Amino acid sequence: MSKNPNSELRKEWEQRISTFKASGQTQAKWCESNDISIHQFKYWLKRIRDHHNTEKTNNSWVSVIIEEPKPEVSESLQIKVGPASIEVSTGFNPSLLAEVIKVLQENVE
Repeated sequence: MSKNPNSELRKEWEQRISTFKASGQTQAKWCESNDISIHQFKYWLKRIRDHHNTEKTNNSWVSVIIEEPKPEVSESLQIKVGPASIEVSTGFNPSLLAEVIKVLQENVE
C-alpha cells in the first residue's frame, strides 16, 4: 500500500518547520537561506498549526447522568411539657434536651 503523497509532503514540511524553529532565525531569513518562498512557508506553517489544533480538539460527546437530589428525610419528635412544645430532630444533643425539659418542668410545677 503506497503512502498518501499529501501525508509525505506534510511530514516534509513538519520537518522543515521544526528545523526553522531550532534555527533561531526569522522566517524571512530562514526561507532565504533555504531557498523557500516565504509565502509557501507561511501557508504550510498555518496549515500544520491548524492540523495540530484540530487533532487536539476533542469534539466527542460524553454522556452525563443527572441524578435528582434525594430529599432529606428529617425525622422529628414533638415533646410537650406543660404549655411548652419542643421539636427534636435527628442528631439532637440529648444532654441539652434533658436540661431544657428539667427547666420547663420546674417552671410548670
